[in-house]
Amino acid sequence: MHRKLRNLAVAAACFLGFAVAACAQVSGVEGTVKDAQGNPIAGAVVKIDRKDIKGSYNVKTDKKGHYGHYGLPLGTYKISVFVDDKQIDQVDNVRTRLGDPQNIGFQARPQQAAQQAAGAQQPPPEVNRSMTKEQKAEYEKANKAREEQIAKNKALNEAFTAGKTAMEAKDYDTAITQFQKASEMDATQTVIWSNLADAYISASKAKPTEANDLRQKGIDAYKKAIEIKPDDATFYNNMALALALQKQIPEAQGALEKAATLDPPGAGRYYYNLGAVLVNTGQNDAAGQAFKKAIDADPNYADAQYQYGITLTAQAKTEANGKITPVPGTIEAFQKYLDLKPDGPFADSAKQMIGMLGGTVSTSFKNPNAPPSTTKKKK
Repeated sequence: MHRKLRNLAVAAACFLGFAVAACAQVSGVEGTVKDAQGNPIAGAVVKIDRKDIKGSYNVKTDKKGHYGHYGLPLGTYKISVFVDDKQIDQVDNVRTRLGDPQNIGFQARPQQAAQQAAGAQQPPPEVNRSMTKEQKAEYEKANKAREEQIAKNKALNEAFTAGKTAMEAKDYDTAITQFQKASEMDATQTVIWSNLADAYISASKAKPTEANDLRQKGIDAYKKAIEIKPDDATFYNNMALALALQKQIPEAQGALEKAATLDPPGAGRYYYNLGAVLVNTGQNDAAGQAFKKAIDADPNYADAQYQYGITLTAQAKTEANGKITPVPGTIEAFQKYLDLKPDGPFADSAKQMIGMLGGTVSTSFKNPNAPPSTTKKKK
């Protein structure tokens, strides 16, 4: 490749990063569950079912009727409340958001009061003279188990919330301690493992001498989340980025391919990330194939178009007279980037590439964000 063209391509590739950060975007919901008379219900099961991608999360209310789940992936959910396996209320199509948790309360409808009284509010054994000794013992055992579960849920939520607070403060050591504590109390919640993984990866950036060990622990935590929920593309994507930092390239490639398979609408981002992994490890041809897959999945993915053009420049031929002949598709990729992002960060580089490759920069495109023209034609 021509020296000047090669230098420009290398300089441009230095800006290449991942399309999705290693830190998962999470949200939360919380609220209070009340009976028909407005009293809080302790021990109610709040079932949170994701609708856009398969996923289900259950929490229980504490003695004040409060529930909270603070690590939900961004998405659309149906939230239902059950007392003694009987549904008392629900809210559908809840779209979570970043920032403070959404407050969603529930209350049993009046017609359910009789069922609730018969089920969730059993009379204490001392006022029920018909109970046998064995029945009383069974009741007390169940009541104790319920109180223990409420206390466990409270401690679990406190540990998880403390971990999230520490992460926001960039106190990664405390975050790791709190998420580990939460994982020991409940090893079945993917959100705990994924946040623990994020804490390890973040800590590795702040502690270069311990980076390899911390990243590997983060990868192991992602694997725990995947064991519980093997159909979540986000876990594979984030684990792949950590694997790439560990220079475990084949494993990173496999994880990103899996993410693209699980989440076809997001395949463009995952293949772009795969291309980034390959570029950063000097595998230009394979990177070009990954960027092409990103474009096939999303033709309007501007950055993928640009990076695809960069990988194609390596295949350009230089004649004895200095003339550069690009392979088909190179100039088109740069021009497509300019069509999509005329003021983008790679716009100047794309124009230089087109000029050096012997093409002509099209000026017929229009900035899609520009305000409509108000100039009137002269009569």
